[in-house]
Amino acid sequence: MTNKIFFLLLLLLHLFSCKNAPPEKETPPNVIIIFTDDQGYQDVGCFGSPDIETPHLDQMAKDGIRLTNFYAAQAVCSASRAAILTGCYPNRLGVHGAFMPNAKKGLNLSETTIAEMLKDQGYQTGIFGKWHLGDHPKFNPLKQGFDEYFGIPYSNDMWPYHPQQGPIFNFDILPLYENETIIDTLTDQSDLTTQITERSVDFISRNKNNPFFLYVAHPQPHVPLFVSEKFKGKSKRGLYGDVIMEIDWSVGQILASLKENNLDNNTLVIFTSDNGPWLSYGEHSGSALPLREGKGTALEGGQREPCIIYFPKKIKAGRTIDVPMMTIDVLPTIANLTGAKLPGNKIDGKNIWDIWTGESTQSPHEAYYFYYHQNELHGVRYQNWKMYFPHRYRTLNGREGGKGGLPGPYDYVNIEEIELYNLSKDISETKNVAAENPEVIEKIKLLADGMRDELGDALLEKTGKGNREIGKVE
Repeated sequence: MTNKIFFLLLLLLHLFSCKNAPPEKETPPNVIIIFTDDQGYQDVGCFGSPDIETPHLDQMAKDGIRLTNFYAAQAVCSASRAAILTGCYPNRLGVHGAFMPNAKKGLNLSETTIAEMLKDQGYQTGIFGKWHLGDHPKFNPLKQGFDEYFGIPYSNDMWPYHPQQGPIFNFDILPLYENETIIDTLTDQSDLTTQITERSVDFISRNKNNPFFLYVAHPQPHVPLFVSEKFKGKSKRGLYGDVIMEIDWSVGQILASLKENNLDNNTLVIFTSDNGPWLSYGEHSGSALPLREGKGTALEGGQREPCIIYFPKKIKAGRTIDVPMMTIDVLPTIANLTGAKLPGNKIDGKNIWDIWTGESTQSPHEAYYFYYHQNELHGVRYQNWKMYFPHRYRTLNGREGGKGGLPGPYDYVNIEEIELYNLSKDISETKNVAAENPEVIEKIKLLADGMRDELGDALLEKTGKGNREIGKVE
C-alpha cells in the first residue's frame, strides 16, 4: 500500500510540473529566396509552359501556393534586386536600371537588407549567385549582412567573352567571388548553376542546427545561356528549355536537402524571378504569354512573374492566390514571420502573410503598386485596373526575336494618351477602356500624384521628398 501511495504522489508531482512548465520555444523558421534572372511568366510547367518540364517546381506548387499576380518591382536587374532585399521601390533608393561594371555606385550601406535584418535575430546568412548591387569592394555582400558569398558581381553578359555580342564592355574579366576574394575569371559558365546549387546545399547542411537565410540568385536564364552537360539537349524548347530544366533541378536539390536535414517543415521557400523575358533574343529568351511585352517595360510581361511559396508548417498546400503582390512585400512579411525588427528607414512593402495563409484576400495596399522604369512613373495598379501614363517603351511589334543567341532589333513606340486595362477580364492588355471609366482614371491620377510627391517622376521633371541617396564610391 505504501508503494502505491508513493507512486501516486510521484505521478501527481509529474503532472503538476508539466502543467506549470513553460511552453517549448518555437524554432525560428529558416528562409530561402530563389531568384532567377529574366525568366518569363510562362516558363514554368504549372504556369502554363507547353514545352518545358519543371517537375520540382510543379511539385513545390502542389505542396505550397502559386501566386498568379506577383510582380517584380522593376523590369531590370539591379533595381529589381534592390527591391526584394530592402522592401523599397528601387527609385526610393536611387537605384535605376542595371549597374554596369566599374559603376562606382551600389546599394547604400545605410539601407537594411533582409540579411542584415535577420542577422540581428541570430541567423546565418548566405548569397550564392548574382549580386548586381555594386561591384566595388565597398558594396560586397559581406558588407550588407551576408556571412558568405559565392558568385558574380553583375550580369553574366557583362564580360569580354560574350559569344553573341563580343567585347562591348570596357573591362577585362567576369570575376567569380568567394566572399571578398576573386577565385576565378570565368570564360565558361556551363557549370555555374551546378556550383551555386552545391554551395547552397552545403550551406543548408552546415546550418541545420541554427536559423539561416539563404539567397540563391541564379544568373540564368539571362543571355548568354549556359547549361551543364547533364541537361544539354534534354528539353523540347532548345537551349533555353535546357537551362530552365537545370534551374528546376537546382530547386529540387535544395528542397531535398531540407528534407534530408529535417528542415522542410520549418523553412519558408520563395521562388520567383527579377523581371520578364528579354524578348529580343528570340529562341534564347523565355515567354511571358499570355502577358503583353517583356523585360524593360512596365507592361505586364515585364514585371508579372511566376511565384511559388512553400512552407508546409504554416501554409496550406495546393492553393492558387490571385491577389496582387510584389517583391517589396517580401521583407516585411519575413519580418512578421521571424519577429525581426523592420528597417529604420521608410520602406514601401507591406506584410502579406495573411494572404499567403488564406486568412485574408485583401491587399494592404490602396494603390496596389506603382510601376517605375528608371525614375519615370509609367503605370499604376489599382484593384483590377492597370493604368499607363504617356511614355516611351520598346517592342518587337509582333516580330520574332533573334536566332542563335543574337538579338533582334526593338522598335520604340510612344503611348500618347492614358491607357486603362481591366486585368480581371483582359490579362493580355488588348482593350484600352480608358474612355469608359473616367472615374477610375481620376482616382488613379490622385494616387499617382501622391506617389510623385514621395518618389518623384522624371516624366514630369518632379523630384520626390522621399528619395534617398544611392551608395557611391568617393
